[in-house]
Amino acid sequence: MLTPMDIRNKEFKKSFRGYNEEEIDLFMDKVVSDYEKLYKENIELKDKLSSINERLESYSEIEKTLQSTLIIAQKTSEDIVANARKEAEMILKEAEESKKKIISDANQSVIDINREYEELRKQLQIFKTRYRTFLESELNNLDSFFKEI
Repeated sequence: MLTPMDIRNKEFKKSFRGYNEEEIDLFMDKVVSDYEKLYKENIELKDKLSSINERLESYSEIEKTLQSTLIIAQKTSEDIVANARKEAEMILKEAEESKKKIISDANQSVIDINREYEELRKQLQIFKTRYRTFLESELNNLDSFFKEI
């Protein structure tokens, strides 16, 4: 690619019936000036493009990191939900087993209390019968005693 210096330093051979040298110099000065502007603008645009490409790469890396983080966060949340469900199921199962044990213990207590009640009722009946028998025997003894007197 030609540089502005290449254009500025270009010399043309002179000929006998050539072009007007002053007109060529003015035109070449204008070409050099415009070319310098374009050349500098091109360099600036390349620098900007390079800078933008670097930032784009940086943003691409950030995007990849964010996507990776999002995937990890999503998997973690799914794991947490799954673990919470398992724990809830376990708690419900333990509560159900505890409920059954409490009911079973309560039923057994009722059976034991009823058995004890029946036993006490029998003992009371036996006691009443013995006491009645004893009292009757004592009354008979008193009657006998008073009959003898």
